[in-house]
Amino acid sequence: MLMTVAAVGAVIIGATEEAAAVVLFFLVGEMLEGLAASRARRSISDLADLVPKTALVEEAGDTRVIPAELLQVGEIILVRPGERIAADGEIVEGSGDIDEAPVTGESVPKPKAVGDGVFAGTINTTGVLRVRVTAAAADNTVARVVRLVEEAQESKAPTERFIDRFSKAYTPFVVLIAILVAIVPPLVGGADWQTWIYRGLAVLLIGCPCALVISTPAAIAASLSAGARRGLLLKGGAVLEGLRHVTAVAFDKTGTLTQGRPVVTDVVAFERSEETVLAMTAALERGSSHPLAMAILDRAKAQGVSIPPAFMAQAIAGEGISGNVAGEPAFFGSPKAAVERAPIDRLHAARIEALNAEGKTASVLVVNGQAIGLIALRDEPRADARRALATLAERGIRTVMLTGDNARTAAAVGGELGVEARAELMPQDKLAIVRALQAEGLTVAKVGDGINDAPALAAADIGIAMGGGTDVALETADAAALHARVSDVADMIALSKATMRNIYQNITVALGLKVVFLVTTVIGVTGLWPAILADTGATVLVTLNAIRLLRWRPA
Repeated sequence: MLMTVAAVGAVIIGATEEAAAVVLFFLVGEMLEGLAASRARRSISDLADLVPKTALVEEAGDTRVIPAELLQVGEIILVRPGERIAADGEIVEGSGDIDEAPVTGESVPKPKAVGDGVFAGTINTTGVLRVRVTAAAADNTVARVVRLVEEAQESKAPTERFIDRFSKAYTPFVVLIAILVAIVPPLVGGADWQTWIYRGLAVLLIGCPCALVISTPAAIAASLSAGARRGLLLKGGAVLEGLRHVTAVAFDKTGTLTQGRPVVTDVVAFERSEETVLAMTAALERGSSHPLAMAILDRAKAQGVSIPPAFMAQAIAGEGISGNVAGEPAFFGSPKAAVERAPIDRLHAARIEALNAEGKTASVLVVNGQAIGLIALRDEPRADARRALATLAERGIRTVMLTGDNARTAAAVGGELGVEARAELMPQDKLAIVRALQAEGLTVAKVGDGINDAPALAAADIGIAMGGGTDVALETADAAALHARVSDVADMIALSKATMRNIYQNITVALGLKVVFLVTTVIGVTGLWPAILADTGATVLVTLNAIRLLRWRPA
C-alpha cells in the first residue's frame, strides 16, 4: 500500500522519474533482504552423512553388510580402524581411541574399552571393535540432533519489521488527511475548490513514503555489506536488528574459544635432554595421523630437531605407541600405561598432575625401562579470546562456555579466559542451558562451530557460527564470523547498534520533514514544488546517511 500511494501520487503530479526510482529502491531493498533470508535456514540433511550408509553385522560367526537404517537393538556390528560407527552402542569386545568431535566437539579422541558407550557418527581411530547396538537408526544421537534443530527452528517466530507495523496506521492517515484538506475548507468555509484540491495533492505528495520506505532497507543493505567486508555474515535485517538486544553469549570451547587443534605446550626431560625427548617421541609418531602425533611432529619440525629412524612402531589401543628408536626399545603414552613399564618418582608425578590441572594432556616417554621425559599438549585459546570476552563483560553482556570436553580441561580454559564454564555436555545439554538462560529473561546468542552446536544455535535468539566450522553449523546459524575471531561477536553487536541508530535517524528525518511541510502546505506557505523538493531532499538525506554505514569499522 505504501508503494502504491508513493508511485501513484508521484505520477499524478508528473514526477514519473521519482515514481520509478521509489519502486526500484524498494524492490532492491526487498530483494537483498529476501536473498539473505533465503539463506538463513537451509537443509540440515548433511547431518545424515555422519552416519555410514552400511554396517558390518555379525551373525552366527559370520559377517554381512546391511543398510545402517535396518540395524536393530541388540545386534553386534564390527567397526574397523578408520571407520565411522553406524549406531549408538556399547563395546562388547576390543578397545580403541574414538574421535567424538562430530558429536561432543572434544578435540582429543577418547580411549574406549569393553562396557563403554559409543555414538553413531563418531570415528574409531584405532583397534577393531565389536559393538552391541543400543538404539535404532531413528533414535541414535545424530537423528536426535536433527530433530532438535528442526524443532528449534520451527519455534522461532519471524521478526515483524517496524515499518510494516507502522504502515498499518501511516498510510490510511496520510490518505485521510489529504482528503480532508481537499474537501473540508470548500464544504465548510466556501473556499476555492481548485486551491484546496491543489493543497490536497501536495499533502498526498508529502505523504509519499519515499524516504520512509528506503530508510530501513538502505541502512540494512549498507550494514550487511560493511559487515561482509570484515568477515561478519549476517543473514538478513531481522538478525541485524536482533543482535542489539543480546544480553548473554554462550560460546562453544573447541574451535570457537580455542584453536580446535592440540599443540605442544611443554617438553620436560627427566633424563637426557628435552631435544632427545622430542626427537624420540617424534620418531615413534612419524607414521601416525593422530592429532596429538601431528602436533608433536609439527613441534619437532619447528625446532629443527633431527628425528632418528624408528622400527616396529605399533599403536597399543588405549595406551600409546611402542617401537625401537635408534636401537633402544621405547614407549610413549599415557602416564597410567607408562607407570606399568617404568617407575615415575613423586616429583615427576606431581608435575604430571599439575599439567593435567592446567587442562593439558601429558604423555610420558619410556626408553629402556626408564621414564626419561614427558610431552604435554593442549588445544590453546585463540589469541583474541580473553580480550574479546572482557569486552563483552565491560558492555554488561554475560558470557558462558559450553563444552563436551572434560570438567578439568574446561575449568582450566575457563579460568584462563575469565569465563563461566559448563563441561561434559551433549548437544541436548547445550540446548537446555540456552533455554534456561532465555527463561531468566536474557536474550541469548550462541556461538559454535560444530554439528554438536546445531540445536543450541537454532534455539538461541541469535545463532553465530565460527567460519572454520562445519557446514551444518554455518547453515543453522543466523550469522557467521568468517574470520573465526572471538572479537567478531562483539563487533556484530556493535554493528547492530550502529545500524539501528542510523535507521532511527532516517525515520526521524523522513517523518520530521513531512510534518513540517504538511503544516506549511495546509496554511498555504508551500505548494507542490516545495513539497517535491522536500520529499526528494529527504530521500537524498536518508540515502546518504545510510551509505555512511559502508564505512563502519569495529572500535
